[in-house]
Amino acid sequence: MYGLVNKAIQDLVCEKFGEDKWQEIKKMSNFEDDFFIGMQTYPDALTYSLVKNAAKVLGAEASVVMEAFGEYWILYTAQEGYSEMLDLAGDNLPDFLNNLDLLHTRVNNIMPDLVAPQFSTRNQTANSIELEYRSTREGMTPMVIGLLRGLGKRFNKENMKIEHIQQKNETSDCHVFRLEW
Repeated sequence: MYGLVNKAIQDLVCEKFGEDKWQEIKKMSNFEDDFFIGMQTYPDALTYSLVKNAAKVLGAEASVVMEAFGEYWILYTAQEGYSEMLDLAGDNLPDFLNNLDLLHTRVNNIMPDLVAPQFSTRNQTANSIELEYRSTREGMTPMVIGLLRGLGKRFNKENMKIEHIQQKNETSDCHVFRLEW
């Protein structure tokens, strides 16, 4: 993953829990550098280690940490200079979700080593939509739920209901989330 992801984890921990907690997580994860370089790639194993150790240090389940990070990521990327790119993906939630793959294609032009997940939508109504999520990375669905919560806030749908209606398994190549607002 790119350093931008790890830096966002660091910033979330420092902002919400303090620098001392970050130093403990960093040490447990065997990361000795002082900072992450946003456009540099780091092994996925480091990111998974940061999340696992954040869960231990903060006394939370890893899925809770991932969900909180996903929500934080939406605001973080806008603050880190990607606001205009996010705006191009759509000015309402359904349009944004329909354009996620296009957004990732644009990001891939900046970050050529990006291994982005794939998203598609289906069964859209005036107040609901289903989102299909495909990824080569395991264990990221809590982050997707957090991302969706963050998007709900971004598009003034704070009371949006998110339901994980289908798991990826032998007969299905994707997870499916149903969003209602």
